[in-house]
Amino acid sequence: QVQLVESGGGLVQPGGSLRLSCAASGVIFSIHAMAWYRQAPGKERELVATITRFGSTKHPDSVKGRFTISRDNAKKMAYLQMNSLKPEDTAVYYCNLDGLPSGGGYWGQGTQVTVSS
Repeated sequence: QVQLVESGGGLVQPGGSLRLSCAASGVIFSIHAMAWYRQAPGKERELVATITRFGSTKHPDSVKGRFTISRDNAKKMAYLQMNSLKPEDTAVYYCNLDGLPSGGGYWGQGTQVTVSS
């Protein structure tokens, strides 16, 4: 079975940084594009980063210049470096394989990021 386990979230002050990790198993990781999403209370899930199997990345304007997605195919890991965090970044963050309808049923537990002073 495909399993995705997010970690690295926590409480951070505005302007701070966090590095989120995503450990994948049960999948040929290197052939899949990966993505990070977030979901804040009362809001729909939002795509915040994608990375292709070849390392090409995209980030929406809401996080561009602050967040950076990366991957390590040998370790079957994806990462999200989050800098200059703002209170509006507060959400549960999830990783997943990119491009699957409804995430392919592979959503993990997510990791909570809270940005507050």
